[in-house]
Amino acid sequence: MGIALFLIPWVLVGVGILFVAFSGGPGAARQAYLTKGGRGFAVVIVLIYVGAGIAVPALVLAGGEEKAGGTAALRSDELADADVEEGKTLFEQTCKSCHSLAAVNARGVTGPNLDEIGKMTPDRVTAAIENGGTEDGARMPKALLVGEDADDVAAYVASVAQK
Repeated sequence: MGIALFLIPWVLVGVGILFVAFSGGPGAARQAYLTKGGRGFAVVIVLIYVGAGIAVPALVLAGGEEKAGGTAALRSDELADADVEEGKTLFEQTCKSCHSLAAVNARGVTGPNLDEIGKMTPDRVTAAIENGGTEDGARMPKALLVGEDADDVAAYVASVAQK
């Protein structure tokens, strides 16, 4: 899809160059354009513009599912229980701005990508929340969430990370 969107403008430029070449050069192409050329030229140009006007939006719409978060399966699935659902809500409110997590289309820049840092278990996530990250010098504040809220987020992250 991305390749098609890249190629279509270049194909149109190529068609324009062919028009100039087959018209006998820039002067003749200008004259053909200004005098509306022959009937066949008008039909071909209309077909090119209509074809591109239909093909480009169709390609964009056809690839739309990939762009809607890229995680349609995880976005539409009901989560296992109310605690995990609450964890999702809390993650979106508290963690999404810093961490990346594909399940909620989170694209944070300061925290680690939770889909790429290894196996996520509820205990590991809870420890990171309580300690303010897992490394020395981590930017995450300690006890950002506490108690049941921290457990809910940990259960949610462990259930969707790397999936």
